[in-house]
Amino acid sequence: MRYVRAGGFVALMLSLAATLAACGGSDNGAKSTAPSQILRVNVGSEPPSLDPGLATDVTSANVLSALMDPLVKLGDDLQPVPSLAESWDISADRKTVTFHLRQDGKWTNGDPVTAHDFEYSWKRTVSPELAADYAYQFYGIVGAQEYNACAKSCDALKDKVGVKALDDYTLEVRLTEPQPWFLQQMAHTSFLAVHQATVEQFGEKWTEPENIVTDGPFKLKAWEHEASITLVKNEGWRQAANVHLKRVDGKMIADSTTALQAFESGEIDACLDQQTCIPVDETEGLKDEPFYHVYPGLGIQYIGINVNNIPDVNERRALALALDRTTIVENVTKGGEAPARTFTPEGLPGFETVDEGFVPTTADLDRAKQFMAQAKDPKKSITLYANQDALAKSIAVAVQSMWDDLGVKTTIKTLEWAQYLDLIGPPPNHVVDAYYIGWIGDYVDAINFLQLAECGSGFNSADYCDPSFDDLITQAKSTADNEARYDLYRQAEAKLTGEAGGMPFIPLYWITYSILSKENVKGWKPNLLDQFDWTAVSVE
Repeated sequence: MRYVRAGGFVALMLSLAATLAACGGSDNGAKSTAPSQILRVNVGSEPPSLDPGLATDVTSANVLSALMDPLVKLGDDLQPVPSLAESWDISADRKTVTFHLRQDGKWTNGDPVTAHDFEYSWKRTVSPELAADYAYQFYGIVGAQEYNACAKSCDALKDKVGVKALDDYTLEVRLTEPQPWFLQQMAHTSFLAVHQATVEQFGEKWTEPENIVTDGPFKLKAWEHEASITLVKNEGWRQAANVHLKRVDGKMIADSTTALQAFESGEIDACLDQQTCIPVDETEGLKDEPFYHVYPGLGIQYIGINVNNIPDVNERRALALALDRTTIVENVTKGGEAPARTFTPEGLPGFETVDEGFVPTTADLDRAKQFMAQAKDPKKSITLYANQDALAKSIAVAVQSMWDDLGVKTTIKTLEWAQYLDLIGPPPNHVVDAYYIGWIGDYVDAINFLQLAECGSGFNSADYCDPSFDDLITQAKSTADNEARYDLYRQAEAKLTGEAGGMPFIPLYWITYSILSKENVKGWKPNLLDQFDWTAVSVE
């Protein structure tokens, strides 16, 4: 799971038509003046972290995917394919996975990449000292959750975590239960290895350009914080001959008007943080342009409701029913998104079982007012937080208007992306009433979304906790039969967004990825999980 900005990279290009007309037509965006194999890309904003153990957002993850080498990558069909692991074995009970690493993996300082690096890195991420939000990703490994929860004298528990380097190139992973999604999960950035000596020598500064040691197709050449980031081809990478790009010049242009002007004038060739590239006004004139592309996605944009500040479930249900999702996707985002009926995105296996359809695609104000009338001491004044991107602000304004029809006064507050993530942060949070955010899957299974609402989840900024919900997720983890597991997901979804659900997360819409890229930029496209393969990109 990964937090995504504003529209989850949805509707990025909402007003290019008028701006292009003012600048003399759409031809300005058709060609690049970039030198061969140098890609100028707008990353939008400062990556909050380039530490695989601490990165929790898409911007950071996509930069990390250029710098690091995963054990497993996802193919075009999102099935796991070998990367740094050339093969793997799965035991008969499907509870032990043994990875066999390639022997030509190298760190940028010349050290070999070994199984010991992965054992160290994974145990570091689940260590109580690091306090990583993504530690829960490892809870399917024997002993990981117990070690992560340890308060003192933790070395014995660390030794019991079920990940072990059997030799330099063999990594054994013992799982608590068979997990159909585990190999796909290995493509997530939290499972990347870090260079132990570098981390221990430089501490929090290990990701700075003068210190960092990586093992992927690109190296971090420069990082001017809040301004730019530069990657260069790693000539020592094991498959460097297959990498087209020589350099990536990443700009951090958060203002969409400025970013669009940079695209038009040929200063940038493509967008990483896509929704920041275009002002939020209109999109119709853009859709036929050759540099505008829309790709399907597996993700959800939603409003999180802090259950401590808005404790009455009837008020939360009223807030959900008062929103007109169809109006939002047709008149605000305009990127081909679908109004969301559930927190689980449409398109995931078993969705037909999961979807019970309590949340309407259009507002049901009469029912919303009925639920509000049942609320005891409802909070009629709410503060809604969003990041400062133009699309996020526009959606917040739309929500504000719809809640006003319910008799709820909404104040909107926006923050820069990294500050926003810090604010909503791990629960409990006593400041935020409601927040607008997005979530993209890390692998193709509904549990990757539903786990967000577990008690104590680092991403459960709503601070919702229902032990019976957690029990369903626990059962699902140990249920190999797909249909039986999907029914458990249906029950869990109902506890979130069903008629009797707690409604800590109010679904808005299921996302698409709308991006800009020049016609001579090839291979620049996200998969369903919004992951880019930098090795497939070229500039002609």
